[in-house]
Amino acid sequence: MTFDDVRGGFPVLERFAYLNAGTLGPMSRATIDAMEARNRFDHEHGRGGKAWFESMLALRVRVREALAGLIGAAPDRVALTGSTTDGCNIVLSGFGLKPGDEVVTTNSEHPGLLAPLHASGATVRVADVTGRQQDDVLRPILDCITSRTRLVALSHVIWTTGHVVPVHELKRETGLPVLVDGAQSVGAIDVDVVDLDFYTVSCQKWLGGPEPTGALYVRDPNALRVAIPTYFSQQSIERDGTFVPRDGAQRFDSGWIATPALAGLEAALAGAPEWRFERAAEMRRSCRAALAERFELVAPDTEGTLVSFVAPGDAAEDAARLYDAGVILRDLPGTGWLRASCGWWTSDDDIDRLVRAL
Repeated sequence: MTFDDVRGGFPVLERFAYLNAGTLGPMSRATIDAMEARNRFDHEHGRGGKAWFESMLALRVRVREALAGLIGAAPDRVALTGSTTDGCNIVLSGFGLKPGDEVVTTNSEHPGLLAPLHASGATVRVADVTGRQQDDVLRPILDCITSRTRLVALSHVIWTTGHVVPVHELKRETGLPVLVDGAQSVGAIDVDVVDLDFYTVSCQKWLGGPEPTGALYVRDPNALRVAIPTYFSQQSIERDGTFVPRDGAQRFDSGWIATPALAGLEAALAGAPEWRFERAAEMRRSCRAALAERFELVAPDTEGTLVSFVAPGDAAEDAARLYDAGVILRDLPGTGWLRASCGWWTSDDDIDRLVRAL
């Protein structure tokens, strides 16, 4: 299927240059149709009969398998969640951090990771990576590690700059458990969780799924305590609440995820073209080149699909003005920056429209 064929399946692209998948991705007609069809099915067949309940469980199995395949994991190592923040909370609440323990992160993390880090009670050491070259983000992280470090928790793709953190090299260098916030990576760049310990997924961003949908990879489910149990966590439970957890990472499943959302996500995952990562990288390079002619780019170079630059005026006002001009991107609060998200659906015309509107 050609680029034009696939792009034509997104209603929002008929009206906007959509450059904000870093917040919420565009949804295809196939995704929207799958959600509507599942919603009709639920209400026509009743949400509670045996056949309906089995169809819901089968849908969860299929989505879990599809997400696992996307990140190079076994399905029994993937939990279904509502967001990357859910995943961070699941890991940090069950990891067993104590006062005096240290966690290393960076100064460019999203509150969805930072807030759970603070709530863990551990001492958080922060590496300064903002403004560094792409190939120079690892050193300051390693310099923050001490004998008290129990966990490294950081993004694979930094949400403000687009830098790709070499998380696999970080794991090899330190041998420490690594929690990766994958909000800006899965669906945008090729991901293989391989030797990593914990990896969170946001399905409503680069995967083009509905919200709230997400996932969490856990390499060794038996080594992480179930600290936020849900109905899906247990295979049997006693009157006092004592329970036997399900096998694998399913014990970490968040609570109920609406079946229309799961059906939409299944369709979105099935509709992503094989060439998506190469196309997104090409559009990121084109966007950087076009913006660099007139504006100051925040990062000297990046490998992610986010392009941040200094706004020509007030960032929030510029973002609102761009929306009125048919361009959707976002301002990054407190920075004076605008951020463009370049996906595989992005066209050269979208980038030209952005530059003209600016």
